[in-house]
Amino acid sequence: MDADAAPTRSIAAPLRAAWLAGRHVLTRVAKLSLDIALPTLCVSCREPVDGEGVCAACWAKLSFIERPYCPRLGIPFVYDPGPDMLSMEAIASPPAYQRARAAVRYDDVARILVHALKYQDRTDLAPAMGRWMVRAGGELLAGADMLVPVPLHWRRAWRRRYNQSGALAHIIARQSGVKVRGEVLRRVRATEQQIGLSRAQRATNVQGAFQVSPDRQAEVQGRRIILVDDVLTSGATLDACARALLRAKAAQVDVLVFARVVEIR
Repeated sequence: MDADAAPTRSIAAPLRAAWLAGRHVLTRVAKLSLDIALPTLCVSCREPVDGEGVCAACWAKLSFIERPYCPRLGIPFVYDPGPDMLSMEAIASPPAYQRARAAVRYDDVARILVHALKYQDRTDLAPAMGRWMVRAGGELLAGADMLVPVPLHWRRAWRRRYNQSGALAHIIARQSGVKVRGEVLRRVRATEQQIGLSRAQRATNVQGAFQVSPDRQAEVQGRRIILVDDVLTSGATLDACARALLRAKAAQVDVLVFARVVEIR
C-alpha cells in the first residue's frame, strides 16, 4: 500500500464534504433568489401568494355548497324544504349514480381553478381542491370501498400528460384512507369535448365510452364506489361511468366532484 495514500484520502474526505455542503447552500440561495424574483402568483387574481397558488381573498369568493341541498344530487336549496326532499332534477331524471356531492358552485373563481388544473399543469392546486372535496363528501367516503377517477382516453392522456381527476383522487385517498383504483375503469372510445354540446348531445357523445376492465370485474363486484371528477355539468359523463360500474355488479356508485354547475332560478 502507498504510504501517501492514507493521508491523501484523509484530506480528500473533509474537502468533499465541505464542497457538498457549499453546493447545498448555493442551491438553496439560488432557489430563494428565484422565489424572490418570481413569486408564486394566485391563479385567479395574479397577486403574489404563499402556499398552494390561491390567495385567501379568492378562496373567500368561492361559493361553497352547504346544507340544505338535495340528498340525491347535492344541488343546494334556496330554503330548507325538510328532510329527504329531492330536487326537481332528481325526480324528473334520476341518474345511475346514487348520490353526488360537490365542494363548490362552478362560478368564475372555480372555473379558473379547474381550467388551471386541467389545462395549465397547475397540479399544485390539487391538494387544496382535494381537501375541500373530502369535506364535502364525508358521508360518501365513510362507507366507500374505493375511489375511481373518471378516466381519459389514452390519446388525450398522452397529450395532457396526466389526469386531473386522478390527481384529485390521490389527494382524497391520502386524506380519507379510501384507496384509489384508477385501473378499474377505462375509456374505450375517444369522445368529442363536451363543451358546447346540448344535454342530449352530451349523453350521446359518451354512450358506450366506458368499460370496466375484464380482469378487474371481481374488484368491482359488490363494492361501494365513488367516482371522482373535477366538474359536474350535465352529469352525462359521470352517468355513463356509473352505468359501466353497475353493469360490472358494483353495489353502489356515488359521485364526488370539486365543482358543479348550479342553475340560478
